[in-house]
Amino acid sequence: MKRRLSIGSWAYIFNQETPTNDFHELVHKLSHLGYEGVELGGFNPHPGPDTCDTKAKRQELRKLVKDHNLEFSALAADLWSQKLWSVEDQGPYIAAFAKNVFFAEDLGINLIRVDTVEPITRIKESGIDSKVIFDRCLRAFDLCSKLAAGRGINICWEFEPGFPINKPSEIVALVDAVRSKGNPNFGVLYDTCHAHMCATVGANQIGAKETLPGGALELLQKLKGKITHLHLIDSDGSLNEHNTSTHNPFGTGKLDFEKLAPALMDCGVPDDWWCVDLCFWPNAWEVTAQSKQFLDKLRRKYAV
Repeated sequence: MKRRLSIGSWAYIFNQETPTNDFHELVHKLSHLGYEGVELGGFNPHPGPDTCDTKAKRQELRKLVKDHNLEFSALAADLWSQKLWSVEDQGPYIAAFAKNVFFAEDLGINLIRVDTVEPITRIKESGIDSKVIFDRCLRAFDLCSKLAAGRGINICWEFEPGFPINKPSEIVALVDAVRSKGNPNFGVLYDTCHAHMCATVGANQIGAKETLPGGALELLQKLKGKITHLHLIDSDGSLNEHNTSTHNPFGTGKLDFEKLAPALMDCGVPDDWWCVDLCFWPNAWEVTAQSKQFLDKLRRKYAV
């Protein structure tokens, strides 16, 4: 299967000296650079369910993207104001997720990204047991998956060191547990730099550190058939100022994409997107073209 390239819109608003707030300008530039898709960060200043709140506005947004020869590869839902595992009632979180399901459906997006939203540092503050955290996330993701399935939408859960459930065995266990409840539309978002930080470095893990001898590649193999989306970017093994993985431009980190690319082609992901994630990288536009050139070489070699 061939692979199409998209890039996350959030790269151009976070940590940028001059953020690209105008979504029209953003898609115009991406189209000019030859990208085939854009991954929508559904939060201000870009379009989200609260600001793009009518069918007419959503049809206009959908047309804007199509007119620039692009497609939406996924929606990154804005759920970070919610509480997921630190409270007994996940109702508000699920209600916020449901709002994003309708938004995605109206835009023709069939994939929504989620995470465990609350910083891992809050575990020490709250003293909540790891099993309680796991069970609460399981319950919420089960309900969210069923809501999304009713609209033909998949879910990709992005594990990362800045949030709980970031050890390799925990990652596999959670996706298995949610899917065992009859949710084949639920899976992980395998982000190459997060995989390196979780499986090779063991960053921000609570208790005994757990890593894999084969690092990101071994974690990818353990998750084969359970991945619903891919984010590609390099890693230098560090955490950024937001206490999560530094998203280094390709070729400036430690990841061996010549080894990862064949496994990414064979991981069972149900879509054909390779999404570039330059989250929090300053001056993201300066490396946007280089990112496509780097992945174009991999596509020519492996995605034919």
